[in-house]
Amino acid sequence: MSIKIRRISSLSLKYSLFFYVLIMLLGMQAKAQNRDVMSAYQRNMQPLLEKIVNAPTDNERYNANELFVQMFDEALRTEESIHWKWDFGTRVSVLTSSDRQFRVITWPVVRDNGEYECFGFVQSYNNKTEEYDVYVLNDKSDDIISSNEVVLEPENWLGCVYQQIIETKHEGKTYYTLLGWTGVNALVQRKVIEPIVFRSNSSKPQFGQALFRREKNLRRVVLEYSRNAMVNVRFDEQIVRTYENKKIKKKGRTINVQVPKEEKMKMILFDEIAPMLPGMDGLPQYYVPTGTEMAYVFVNGRWELRDNAQGRLDDPKLNKEFEPIQKEAPSYKVDK
Repeated sequence: MSIKIRRISSLSLKYSLFFYVLIMLLGMQAKAQNRDVMSAYQRNMQPLLEKIVNAPTDNERYNANELFVQMFDEALRTEESIHWKWDFGTRVSVLTSSDRQFRVITWPVVRDNGEYECFGFVQSYNNKTEEYDVYVLNDKSDDIISSNEVVLEPENWLGCVYQQIIETKHEGKTYYTLLGWTGVNALVQRKVIEPIVFRSNSSKPQFGQALFRREKNLRRVVLEYSRNAMVNVRFDEQIVRTYENKKIKKKGRTINVQVPKEEKMKMILFDEIAPMLPGMDGLPQYYVPTGTEMAYVFVNGRWELRDNAQGRLDDPKLNKEFEPIQKEAPSYKVDK
C-alpha cells in the first residue's frame, strides 16, 4: 500500500500567510477606528456633562442633558461599544456584569429646588441576534405607586444611580441584583435593592422580581429616609451572629434554648429605618437608622432576610461587641 503525501508549494504557503496577515491587519484597523470613534464621542460629551452638573439654571442643565442622552445613545449603538471604558469620573455610574450580559449606565440631573431626575441606559446582549441592544431608561418615580411591589420596565423606571451589580448563582443560573441611590428632593433620599432580569425571548430588562423569600409581594427593597441621615446598604462578606433553637436537658427536664452561632457569608447589609419620633409614620423626611442592621443572604435562588444581623469584619480587634459598620456617604463606582 502506497501513501501519497500532498506537498504544499512554497507559493501556497506565501498566499496563506499573506491572507492571514491581511485579515489581522484589517481587524486591527477596525478596532483602531472603533477606538477613534468612541474617543470622539467621549471628548464631545464631556463639556455637555460639565453643563449638566454646573450650569446655573434648570433650563441649561436639561438642554445639555438632552444632547448628552442623544449622543450617548448613538455611541452605545456603535459596534463593540460594550468594551469601551467610559471615563466620566464619578458623575456617571457605568457598571458592567462580569459575563458582559449587560451594562447599566445612570446619572442624575439636580434641579434648583433640590429634586433629582435620573437618566440612563441598559445595554444588553440579545442571544438571537448575537448583538447588544440599547434601552433608554425613563425616570417615572413620581408616578409609581407601591414602588416596592411592582415589576418595572425601561419606559417606567424607578430612577436612581446604581452603585453596584451583585451576581449570585443557583443551579447554573446567574441572578443579578442592583444597589442604587438617588437624592429624590431637598428633604428625602432613597436607596434600593433591586433584582434585574432579561426576557427569555429578547434582551429587554425588567426591574424588580419576586426573589425575596417569604415576602410574597416584595419586588424590590425601597428605603426612603431623611437627607440628613446616613444609611448603609452594601454587599460584603461579613461574620454574623445568628441563633439556633436547641433542646437541652436541665435538672431532668428538656427545655428549648437559643444558642448563638457565628457564620461567615456574603450578604446585603442594610440599616433598619424608622421615624425619629412617634406620629411621623409615612413621612420619609423624618426616617433615620434605628441602630439595627438587617441582612439579605442569597439562599437557594432567593434573598432571605436575617433580622438583627450585626455584620462585622473578620477581625476581633476592630469589631468588639459587634460594633456597626462605619457609615459612608452615598457614592457609586464605575468600571475600572
